[in-house]
Amino acid sequence: MRILVVSDTHRQNGNLCKVLAKVGKMDMLIHLGDAEGSEDYIREIAGCPLEIIAGNNDFFSSLPREKEIEIGGYHVLLTHGHFYNVSFTLERLREEAGERGMQIAMFGHTHRPVIDQGGAVTLINPGSLSYPRQEGRRPSYIIMELDREGVAHYTINYL
Repeated sequence: MRILVVSDTHRQNGNLCKVLAKVGKMDMLIHLGDAEGSEDYIREIAGCPLEIIAGNNDFFSSLPREKEIEIGGYHVLLTHGHFYNVSFTLERLREEAGERGMQIAMFGHTHRPVIDQGGAVTLINPGSLSYPRQEGRRPSYIIMELDREGVAHYTINYL
């Protein structure tokens, strides 16, 4: 199973289109917020099931602010992250996800990619495809793959 994880496209969907062409067929697309009204367009171009939540800039959106989903045998929390102050610390998100029985918490908001497997809850942030903030400022996304045994593997990728 291959899952494309993106966030913070901010209605600038050109790089998302490039990524979709580059990665080929995916089993799922996860968008972690700040699509800013592009959710119908993203659903249209995804070519696979879409899970999408609202971010702090999705002002008039009816999207949920969080979702709990199953990916393989994993319980996964999808959140934009701003309600957990992820710009300052990841511990509040890790604690909340753990208390809710999640093994993975995916978030956006910071525009910086992260794969943090240093605890009971794996924290994943794909960065931003439109306005990256990490050193080098390259648009980023994550591909999550479940191997034959159902074990998750993650790679940060750049355009």
